[in-house]
Amino acid sequence: QVHLVESGGGLVQAGDSLRLSCVASGLTFSSYAMAWFRQAPGEEREFVAAISRTGDMSYYGSSAQGRFTISRDNTENTLYLQISSLLKPEDTAIYYCAAGSNSGSSYEGHYAFWGQGTQVTVSS
Repeated sequence: QVHLVESGGGLVQAGDSLRLSCVASGLTFSSYAMAWFRQAPGEEREFVAAISRTGDMSYYGSSAQGRFTISRDNTENTLYLQISSLLKPEDTAIYYCAAGSNSGSSYEGHYAFWGQGTQVTVSS
């Protein structure tokens, strides 16, 4: 059974930095493209970033450009999202990791497996 477990969220101040993690089990991690999505209260789920199977290619949504960095460690079956010291209240959302077969896709339907999410709350 596939499990994706996110961690690293919490209550932070605007301008802080944060690193989210997603540990995968029950699948061959290096065979899957990975991504982060987020969902703010009352909003649709939004693509944040994606990374190729080997980690050599990364892709970002417009809200993440220049502030977020996606990476992965295939030896540890772990996906990361580094958020730079530019956190804003509008970054408040539940952040989800996802695994799929289409490298770089921003389309939710291309991801077969999802975690439960980790809440990030940014106070001003």
